[in-house]
Amino acid sequence: MSHDEFTPVPDEDDGWVSKTQLKQQADALHDVGKTLVGLSAAALKTIPMNEDLADAVALAQRINKKKDGYRRQLQLIGKLLRQTDAEPIEHALSLLNAKQRQSNQAFHAIEVARDELIQQGDDAIQALLHQYPELDRQRLRQLVRQAKKQAEQNKPPKASREIFQYLKTVMPSAS
Repeated sequence: MSHDEFTPVPDEDDGWVSKTQLKQQADALHDVGKTLVGLSAAALKTIPMNEDLADAVALAQRINKKKDGYRRQLQLIGKLLRQTDAEPIEHALSLLNAKQRQSNQAFHAIEVARDELIQQGDDAIQALLHQYPELDRQRLRQLVRQAKKQAEQNKPPKASREIFQYLKTVMPSAS
């Protein structure tokens, strides 16, 4: 008899997982745990967690990140995640990330619109008014003039910030 007759060959159907795959899964859940610890209290409320996991995350947030206890707490969080179904948690985190990306894109779109207004003046105002008719042309022109004047005089960009805030009230939300 050869050695191969006694060594079971893993089939893909029997759910066998290699040590490497187990380690990769554990590392991925450890990263999920780190992400959870980094979230704000409001964001954590949107994540479906059991009480033990929520308590462990809250404790990790209070521990000094430079201490060894923090590392051990993250390991505990990873262990708790391995013992539960982490898929709903990962799904909720991906939704939070998508929402954050969407918010960032809206924020950048408002920044670009403001910069175009300041650089291009009336042409950009007209284009923006065509897209958002509820904007006040006179107020925009006044703010753009003030922003240009402040930039020329190397003053703080107060009018530029006002343009941003005004655009934020009308353009798709960046909040």
